[in-house]
Amino acid sequence: MAGNLGSSPIQPLNVGDVVSAGMRLYRAHLKDYYLLALKAYAWLFVPVYGWAKFYALTSLISRLAFGDLVNQPESISSGQRFVNSRLWQFFLTMLLLLLITMGIVIGVIIVFAILGLLFALIAGGVGQQSNPAIYIFFGLIAFVLAIVAIVAILWLTTRFYLVNVPLAVEENIDGASAISRSWELSQGYVWRILLISFVSFLVTTPVQIVVQILSQILQLVFLPLIQEGSGVYTLLYFVLVMALSFSSGALIVPFIHTTKAVIYYDLRSRREGLGLKLREREI
Repeated sequence: MAGNLGSSPIQPLNVGDVVSAGMRLYRAHLKDYYLLALKAYAWLFVPVYGWAKFYALTSLISRLAFGDLVNQPESISSGQRFVNSRLWQFFLTMLLLLLITMGIVIGVIIVFAILGLLFALIAGGVGQQSNPAIYIFFGLIAFVLAIVAIVAILWLTTRFYLVNVPLAVEENIDGASAISRSWELSQGYVWRILLISFVSFLVTTPVQIVVQILSQILQLVFLPLIQEGSGVYTLLYFVLVMALSFSSGALIVPFIHTTKAVIYYDLRSRREGLGLKLREREI
């Protein structure tokens, strides 16, 4: 791997470049990526092992997209063998991220519980004065702290945004080091990654709107039939909803992972001199 560029830093791709590149990669391999994502969703019905397969197969999309970016395209079968060899590392990564998320949530709850207790004690001490300014003051403090908590949570979760990509791409890495790798690569670029994620979400909004409309139509059609106590209609409704959810998810997930691959490529280009293929050619 090449060393850092030192005095000749590479300018990062802007948000539009990243999202556009992710979309072009997605469109270029739409059928393959869609089928991979659909296969990944099917594995969700299998506890534990299937969840690891889902994470590995969706991460495979990032690996394949990254291979295109560095001019080293790989077959699906070859990439699948690689991610399958790390299946339990993917599961370990999921488990570690779950524990980190739980730690963050518990930490936020504890902080707000302590602040709530302090507020109750102080408000109780001055309660006889019935001064509304006290309540307004503490209300403003609670509002500011809520904003700070949301920003802090977004910042922390974004630091782990790329965890699955190094695990799917790089050699000599495991679940724990993949988390460290994501933390390292995202350092100093959290808000830019967050903005890219937000723009990507906006791009997928039309699909989500269509899914919501179709879900409402299904509910309107089947709810009266289900209320009559027919188990057949209940089962049919469940199957149709799951099919709609999985098929729409399989449309969105590949775009998210191709965009992740572009972000990962861009960060490694600047930090490690990976190369400038993306800037020199159209995808």
